[in-house]
Amino acid sequence: MDIYSILKDDHEEVKSLLNELIALNDDDSYRAVLVTQIEQALVPHARAEESVFYNSIRAVSDQTEVMHSFKEHMEAETLLRGLQFKEGVKMDWKSTAIKLKDALEHHIREEEGKIFSEARKIFSDEEARMMGEAFQSLKEQVSDQGVMKNSFDMVVNLMPPRFVEKIRNLGDEKRV
Repeated sequence: MDIYSILKDDHEEVKSLLNELIALNDDDSYRAVLVTQIEQALVPHARAEESVFYNSIRAVSDQTEVMHSFKEHMEAETLLRGLQFKEGVKMDWKSTAIKLKDALEHHIREEEGKIFSEARKIFSDEEARMMGEAFQSLKEQVSDQGVMKNSFDMVVNLMPPRFVEKIRNLGDEKRV
């Protein structure tokens, strides 16, 4: 499966989870389960997408749209962390959930429109398929990491490609 199909499937999963969350009543205990499922779907997707898809585009094309997408990932994860906090202390979680849903829907529209269109001009079908495989593999690895490692990887993904391997190795040395 190519990167575009895989990303679209992930986008639909997250949108569905957010719609389900927003439809809940304030006193529904299933809310905590959904918030966890959203995190488990969103964060590995974002890290793998940044590393495999965005950085492949950055290596060969204009970076403006991709850097905008990185920013939107950071904003979405900030909203997610706020949602997790508000859910934990039973504060007004629904307004944050709605903001997260709106932010992600905006991001997905731009990505599936502008970024996919640009990427299809740059990458062959075979390259898109190879990126899809790399994305799936990395997403599985990221799923097993904690918040700190995922945050570190977000910063590393933003760095110029020539520095990435050196920084990743530095991070690995510190954990040993």
